Amino acid sequence: MDILVTGGAGYIGSHVAKLLLENTNHSLTIVDNLSTGFIEAVETLKTIRDFEFIKVDLSKWSEVESIFRSKGFDAVIHFAASLIVPESVENPIKYYLNNTANGANLIGLCLKYGVGKFIFSSTAAVYGEPELELAKDGISETFPANPINPYGRSKLFVEHVLQDAAFSNNRFKYVILRYFNVAGASLDLKIGQRTKNATHLIKVAAQTALGIRDKMFIFGDDYPTHDGTCIRDYIHVCDLAKSHIDALGYLEKRASDVFNVGYGIGYTVKEVVETMKRVSGVDFPVEITGRRPGDPAVLVANNEKIKKKMGFKPDYDSLEIICRTALEWEKKLLG
Repeated sequence: MDILVTGGAGYIGSHVAKLLLENTNHSLTIVDNLSTGFIEAVETLKTIRDFEFIKVDLSKWSEVESIFRSKGFDAVIHFAASLIVPESVENPIKYYLNNTANGANLIGLCLKYGVGKFIFSSTAAVYGEPELELAKDGISETFPANPINPYGRSKLFVEHVLQDAAFSNNRFKYVILRYFNVAGASLDLKIGQRTKNATHLIKVAAQTALGIRDKMFIFGDDYPTHDGTCIRDYIHVCDLAKSHIDALGYLEKRASDVFNVGYGIGYTVKEVVETMKRVSGVDFPVEITGRRPGDPAVLVANNEKIKKKMGFKPDYDSLEIICRTALEWEKKLLG
């Protein structure tokens, strides 16, 4: 296939591109505006095999359309988006323009130019704040989508656009992947998360263990959980990346669908911090501070659907492996 990967210079997009380049014969085009992606990731991917990289912002609709007009894509894997929850609360319009409007335009171009498959990078944030009693066995895809922040809403709107587009055109199919918390780096340490001023817990913990940060913060210890800190389902980025390749194959014979992508295991913030301390051998300083806006207490996947229908079999479902690869990646960045 001829595949367009938007946001392919970013953290998750570059890991998916790496798998595509290493394990398939698909022709690849990556577009990224490099606002949160990195040319270093593109250069590393180029060492695997060649592909076309185009620096463009998805808000430049006429430029994006010219790419579609010249290429004849068979599939789009769409990552390019803004994704920081607190920022979305402070600047919601940025999220509705970049995530929702640009996403809808991209889907429209797929319909116009006959692109048959669309893999969408969505988020567990679409579930909002599920009732703890109902979510104790994990959040399934049948849970009501009721996001509590603009980031989650901006992604959910794109899900609706995809569903309506597929309803209107039976030659267009999609898989929506609702990510839980993604962390770690490729085991060969060729690519990882380069984001500066990152807010992701495991990256921040790794940086604190290495002395890049003087200390780290836990945002709230008064949540209704066993140690008062938020519980999340952490998935290794390589397992998440593989689910995108599987989704492309799934659409060869199956109808459009939506899947949670997680391990179905929850860890508190304090448990993650203790694991990083153990892996690094450093008892780094941690400070408790107030809650951040828009953070639900518990988000853990029920992943039975993706295991049953797509055959999802994770290879790295260990918090220790996730923390260790994240730590080794940060060491590499330090030189």
